[in-house]
Amino acid sequence: MKKILVIIFVFCFSAFAKAQCAMCRAVIEGSGDTAAAEGLNSGITYLMAFPYILVGVIIYMIYRSTQKKSDQIEG
Repeated sequence: MKKILVIIFVFCFSAFAKAQCAMCRAVIEGSGDTAAAEGLNSGITYLMAFPYILVGVIIYMIYRSTQKKSDQIEG
């Protein structure tokens, strides 16, 4: 249960990670459009989350599968 809470906490507060694409953000901020820079940064954070979620789901499915097999062998 603690692991799930930690994962939820990390994903909820990932918006505080402001250094996803430093070069892209620096170029956009240099043009004076900070709103676009913030939008780009939020988009990068959003796109970054899905590979981690997919890997987590795959690992969970493997874990659950191995637990079912070990329960069948014991029972």
